[in-house]
Amino acid sequence: MEVKIGVQHAPREINIESAQSVAEVEQAVADALSGTSKVLSLTDEHGRKVLIPADRLAYVEIGEPSARKVGFGASL
Repeated sequence: MEVKIGVQHAPREINIESAQSVAEVEQAVADALSGTSKVLSLTDEHGRKVLIPADRLAYVEIGEPSARKVGFGASL
């Protein structure tokens, strides 16, 4: 699953591919925003941890990865 995280005062968003379920990611974000946890901690598909201070979160977008298109054909 693809997760995009916007961080305040950072020019670029953080993109990770996570093996965690949507429910797990939503719970981690909810805990960070409610103050239960001071850090949003997510694990990518290679087992690396991404830690973001909860007070710096701007937005979190959770979605399925988009398939890459290969070739020269135009699709509408």
